[in-house]
Amino acid sequence: MVVACAHRGASGLAPENTMAAFRKAMSFPYVQWMELDVQLSKDGIPVIIHDDTLRRTTTGSGKVADYTAEELGRIDAGVKFNKAFEGEGIPTLAQLLDESIGRCRLNIELKTYGGRYPELEKKVVELLYAKGLEHDSVITSFDQQSLAKVRALTAEVRTGLIIDGAPSSLLGDLRQLKSDFLSLGHPFATAPLLKVMRQEGIEVMVWTVNDAQTMRRLASVDPDLMICTNYPDRYGQAFGLS
Repeated sequence: MVVACAHRGASGLAPENTMAAFRKAMSFPYVQWMELDVQLSKDGIPVIIHDDTLRRTTTGSGKVADYTAEELGRIDAGVKFNKAFEGEGIPTLAQLLDESIGRCRLNIELKTYGGRYPELEKKVVELLYAKGLEHDSVITSFDQQSLAKVRALTAEVRTGLIIDGAPSSLLGDLRQLKSDFLSLGHPFATAPLLKVMRQEGIEVMVWTVNDAQTMRRLASVDPDLMICTNYPDRYGQAFGLS
């Protein structure tokens, strides 16, 4: 059966990339994976936030990289979503690893933006090893150079390419990167492409799918898919799990 992955946590139900969103996602027993975005704080600590600036999702301003992890943790990342979440800070990756270990696996997207955080790959890999999760996570990125850096650092941690398209070079790129995971914009998840990926042993996650009809259609195309959604409750309803 298709696997549920909560996009930035249960980001349709709680503020994205906050511990509230991750805890909400983990409250659904069928959620096996969570996707999240990681950048580096001023003091070189992996923190969880999508944008490289604070304005959209928090009450702060300026760039993530201009603040220490402790300072970011004190910035309100919840109230803009709903006043009920006032006081939710920007979490560190270590915080989430500690809470999710043994419960939910993580798809960690590196927001490297062409080398903006030259130490990001190393810091994330080191943290996964420190927590004993080098075999239980996947590191993903749009940036192929970033994935190549991860593979140079470790042969054990899985890597995956994120792409919103299906270029003819896709399979060759995955082979060259030694990646066995593909994060694919769901409109490009065609039966022929998914068949090729399955034959190659490449796990495919489709994003971001928020309606039950599309979830069921994709499941009928390939029952081994991972479906990434902002609304894990809708996933449960689509497949009769809640």
